[in-house]
Amino acid sequence: MLILVANLGSTSFKYRLFRMAEQGGEVIAKGAYERVTDYATVIDEALVTLQRDGIIASADDIDAVGFKTVLGKDLSGCVMAGPEVIAALDGFTAVAPAHNPPYAAGIRQFAKSLPKARLVALFETAFYQWTTEASATYAVPRSWRDIGIRRYGFHGASHKFIAERSAELCGREEVAQIARRLYLDGPQAVAAAPLRVVSCHLGGSSSVTGIRNGVAIGTSMGFSPQSGVPQNNRVGDLDSGAIPYAMRTLGLTLDEAERQLTKASGLLGLSGVSNDIRDIYAAAAAGNAEAQLALDTLVHSIRHWTGAFHFELGGLDALVFTAGIGENGPIVRAAVCKNLEPFGIHLDAAKNAACAGREAVISTDASPVKILVIPANEELVLAREVFRKLS
Repeated sequence: MLILVANLGSTSFKYRLFRMAEQGGEVIAKGAYERVTDYATVIDEALVTLQRDGIIASADDIDAVGFKTVLGKDLSGCVMAGPEVIAALDGFTAVAPAHNPPYAAGIRQFAKSLPKARLVALFETAFYQWTTEASATYAVPRSWRDIGIRRYGFHGASHKFIAERSAELCGREEVAQIARRLYLDGPQAVAAAPLRVVSCHLGGSSSVTGIRNGVAIGTSMGFSPQSGVPQNNRVGDLDSGAIPYAMRTLGLTLDEAERQLTKASGLLGLSGVSNDIRDIYAAAAAGNAEAQLALDTLVHSIRHWTGAFHFELGGLDALVFTAGIGENGPIVRAAVCKNLEPFGIHLDAAKNAACAGREAVISTDASPVKILVIPANEELVLAREVFRKLS
């Protein structure tokens, strides 16, 4: 089965073409376009390129297209991407303005460009659909909850991959199998001791998720990708009372307050240097106190959420780092794990320093908790889920 995974940003289009089978899958082509103003043009150009390069004989060779949709109003899961999905994306455009309009436009265009292909949407919120009502509910009036204000969670594809791969690395194949088939079968009982994992997706956008037996029990992100751990230029957690106070005191309009919270906050707002952690590392090493504060605040928030899920899970079997910072940031990993030996988290300093961008166990051999680095592979997760859905 040929599955095209479409990654649509506000001004970008990236794709990977997978050949999938029961035994697994492989990437056979990929491409990227930046500064996109017309999705129809670049999508059709990508299809022409695949034919010109001999990857496919015609556009009809593509069996399915998968979309990593972010947030839908009254809709989640792994579903066929038709009018219902577009309506759900449109319904929450105001909450995810950088993500929802491009995906709605992409689904419409692929329906025209590939009329024979089956279109599948995997919502980033899907991994959290089995969390408890209490963990997903904000203490707001009923009228707010009735319009969909709740904790949804994001980075679902990334954390689901961690649920699968961490179970394999911990020798728990029965849990890995549950995680793989989660969207088909739902949560399943495990006869043996539970597998308890905290997954730290740390990058330009970051979140921490607690996972029991392959199923999420909660996550740091909430109603929008704006919450939880500080992001590259998004605020993360913030007391709601700060917003009206800042607006009145600084004379900000609602639009300007929203712009500052989504574009000028997070690591950028704290450091005053950059939203790229590599620049922040360099500035902190040169003695920039605000850059150091940005790093310290990021680590504090990661530890806060890791500790919350450690407690909720009743212990921990694996602590996982993934995504750009998680895979390539030994400084952040060491800071997160500092002085956690009483909780069974024993980091091997040499293994940690040597690990960059590859899968590895970075805990000591005697550590009760495995500390893992697992490179993110959200596109593969999407291709797998589309294949499972259609098979």
